[in-house]
Amino acid sequence: MGLKEGLLCLLATGDSHGYELKTELEATTGDTWQINIGQIYTTLQRLERDGLVVHSNVADGRVVYSLTEAGRLAASEWMAKPVDLAVAGRDEISLKILIAIRSGIDDPRRVIERQRGSTMALLQDYTTLKTGGDEDIGWLLYLDRLIFSAEAELRWLDKVESRLEAMPVETEETADLQEVETREEVSR
Repeated sequence: MGLKEGLLCLLATGDSHGYELKTELEATTGDTWQINIGQIYTTLQRLERDGLVVHSNVADGRVVYSLTEAGRLAASEWMAKPVDLAVAGRDEISLKILIAIRSGIDDPRRVIERQRGSTMALLQDYTTLKTGGDEDIGWLLYLDRLIFSAEAELRWLDKVESRLEAMPVETEETADLQEVETREEVSR
């Protein structure tokens, strides 16, 4: 979720000023997202420029923001659109493993083992936090997501390891033989 979308959705519940939006957004995310107040106001100015919100001054000098119809539509469209996991960004652990396989700079199995240890420690931390008695739904849902992601990564690491075990081991001798075979095929 971007800040823009979060602010639009919160404004759909009613008019608000920047600091209220900041505290509400942080509370909604179980205080897992700490937001700089300057980011809030910069984003609100952009939303106003784009016709998605309007502001008004109230008696106590605060600026209150309201959602426009275009803003309500943008919030609804964002909410209705599934998250595209393929756009999640680069996957550094996959890159490390692939580079280790290709370059030989490290044993890919050691890369997997280090990652497994780190992920297992995180999973234990998340599980401990979850049993801490905090009943905040935002925090619990966030912890569930972290736990499931860590469990999925552990399953994936097991799969990568099993694929590596099934790969033929390339020695210097087999690499030289493959190079000779390739040259013979090219010369034919």
